[in-house]
Amino acid sequence: MTQPHQYDMVIIGGGPGGYVAAIRAAQLGAKVALVEKDRVGGTCLNRGCIPTKALVRSVEALQLVDKAPSFGVIVEEPAFDFARIMAHKDEVVARLVGGVEGLLKAYKVEVVSGMATIPKPGLVLVKPASGALSPTSNLQPLTSKNIIIATGSVPARPPIAGLDAPGVLTSTEVLELAEMPDSLAVIGGGVIGLEFASIFHALGTRVTVLEMLPTLLPTVDGELARRYKSHLQQAGVEVHLQAQVEGIRPKGDGLVVRVADSGEAVEAEKVLIATGRVPYTEGLGLEELGVQRERGAIVVDEHMATNVPGIYAIGDVTGGIMLAHLASRQGEVAVENILGRPVAMDYRAVPNCVFTLPEIAGVGLTEEEAKAEGLDYQVARFPFSASGRALTIGETTGLVKLICESESGRVLGMHIMGPQASDLIAEGTLAIQIGATARDIAQTIHAHPTLPEAIMEAAKAAAFGQAIHYRKR
Repeated sequence: MTQPHQYDMVIIGGGPGGYVAAIRAAQLGAKVALVEKDRVGGTCLNRGCIPTKALVRSVEALQLVDKAPSFGVIVEEPAFDFARIMAHKDEVVARLVGGVEGLLKAYKVEVVSGMATIPKPGLVLVKPASGALSPTSNLQPLTSKNIIIATGSVPARPPIAGLDAPGVLTSTEVLELAEMPDSLAVIGGGVIGLEFASIFHALGTRVTVLEMLPTLLPTVDGELARRYKSHLQQAGVEVHLQAQVEGIRPKGDGLVVRVADSGEAVEAEKVLIATGRVPYTEGLGLEELGVQRERGAIVVDEHMATNVPGIYAIGDVTGGIMLAHLASRQGEVAVENILGRPVAMDYRAVPNCVFTLPEIAGVGLTEEEAKAEGLDYQVARFPFSASGRALTIGETTGLVKLICESESGRVLGMHIMGPQASDLIAEGTLAIQIGATARDIAQTIHAHPTLPEAIMEAAKAAAFGQAIHYRKR
């Protein structure tokens, strides 16, 4: 074993939680080591958020060309090159990963490549990722009073027979396809499953979605989830709810997915398993350390500290809502507490975006949650069909939905389905964070003609009973 290197902080995992924590710690003057077994950026940059959004943009470009005649622009019959779409995705990923690597280098964060284990508080041992950890291995020791675990998550493997059959993919393998499948069965109607369903359907793949629950997108406001289901079905996607998959088997050049109870069989060239993700803690030695876990997730307090002094955890490995931007904020909170700047994690305003076509985004309470909590609330809506900007860009599907406290008008939740929903939700996030009311938003001048006016109009409906540019029938 080589001589140990002493750091102010050792961070295990270089995803959006880990690398943001490393940069923030370095900005505050700490000497930081960041351990990563693969490429920095984690699942988000390499196999999740970024590559899927690059694919979404390619699909949006294709759809815009397809609609060009309606804008008076004459083009040839639109077509696409799947290999070039995938190559563009890889180029975007490489550029962003390179950018993060450059930032870490500029801040003098030492990036250590390999797999980590924590034999005791204050010590991290690292071995190259190509080998398994063992007591006799030539491990690189890193010492620090403070260790942050940011090892993320991996795709869940549900108890379905035939998961190892050729052609059964996770969200990782589907991003590596060399050819577009003629048909795709998506098992799981959550965020990951519907994003891929939306992408491949738009490219011409015949898509079937199988969801075991009675609704799609269980974390999304119910009204918007139902609207999106109808939109999918009208577009030609086959959707099966309460469909418990019991097995997958090869058939010819494709696969057959068997549904329990109904006995229904869905045939597809490829099958995507999109049943969520689970915390990844392999090889860390958490049991020996006595780190408390629940259902595989590391338990932390509001400061992101575990029950073992000096050990913190952030991001997907802590379970709950698995979002890159949440992991980044948790990383900042952990670092600031470690370096003597006490701050508590605040979960009141965490936006959640679904990059389907059209997009869906939400923040704060859904209507179901407000009802379950027994709150006295009111709901106001404004459709994009009444938005001047939405009409000019030809994107009128969807609406803005506001949930406000009845007496005060305080914004409790905002939910959007429509163009650029993932950008628009920032206004709702800030409103909830600062305790703004519908009247505050309604009386704030919004530029015209823009999509954010739809938020202002929904707020006018909540605060004054009627929007200006839409009259309830």
